[in-house]
This record gives sequence, C-alpha cells and structure tokens, in this order.
Amino acid sequence: MNDDQTAPLHVAFVQAGWHRELTDPCRDAFIGELEALQPGSVVERFDVPGALEIPLRAKLLAETGRFDGVVGCALVVNGGIYRHEFVAQAVLDGIMAVQLKAEIPVLSLVLTPQEFDENDPADLRFFGEHLLTKGVEVAQACAAVVESSRQLTASA
Repeated sequence: MNDDQTAPLHVAFVQAGWHRELTDPCRDAFIGELEALQPGSVVERFDVPGALEIPLRAKLLAETGRFDGVVGCALVVNGGIYRHEFVAQAVLDGIMAVQLKAEIPVLSLVLTPQEFDENDPADLRFFGEHLLTKGVEVAQACAAVVESSRQLTASA
C-alpha cells in the first residue's frame, strides 16, 4: 500500500461473471473516474463466477497488503427463484466482514434491482445507465475513504 496521501491508488476490482453486458461498463466507469481523481492509479481486475464468490476473493486480495482498497461488483437479480435478496445480503455481509478484518476499504458495487427483465430493452438501458452512475460514485467513495484512511494512518 501507498503511504503518501497524494499517491495514486492501487485497487483490486472483483467482478462476478453474470450480466457482464451491464457490469463491464460499470467497471470501466469506475476505472475512468478513479484515474480522473487520482492520476496514475492502477486497478487490477479479478473475475469470479458469481456474486457469492466476491467476499472470499476480496479477503484473499486484501490480505496480500498490495492494495489500498478492494471493490466487489455484481448484479444480483431475481431469476425466478426467491433467493436474490439472500444472496445480495450474504455478499454485503461478507464484504463488510473482510473490510473490518483487513482494515482496508472494501466497497460494494453489488446491486440488486427489485424488478429486472434481461429481455426488456428498457430495463437494460435503465440499469445500464444506473450502473454507470454507480461506477463513478463508488470510484469517488473509494478515493475519499482511502484518502481519509491515509490521513488517519499518517497522524497516528
């Protein structure tokens, strides 16, 4: 990790394989915004099969000490079996546990729409735009929380 408060960030981006047509642009928006905020930042991308695999990969990456932060990205949708809310909750709980144990920021880009029809062009457009916005917002949050963590570490 970097100690200099103005140093670029080194972030691990863990992305689930489902709905890549929506999460790939989200990832790209995250990377673009982070680069705009902290030029020279490096985002290493890691793929996992699904959202449930994000917390373990985030934990393993956080434990390396190489990253200033980790981001988990997935779109968890109702696939006709009522379990998407449980999956999303388990992933968020896992991400939070990793963050608290590793003591580095671990942020969530794991979104769970209440209603989503992957065959509806309007849904694809709406959620595609929403995910782009979220990618930018999480990059801003990542830069801010890493910066505040660096300040706390520097003043300790």
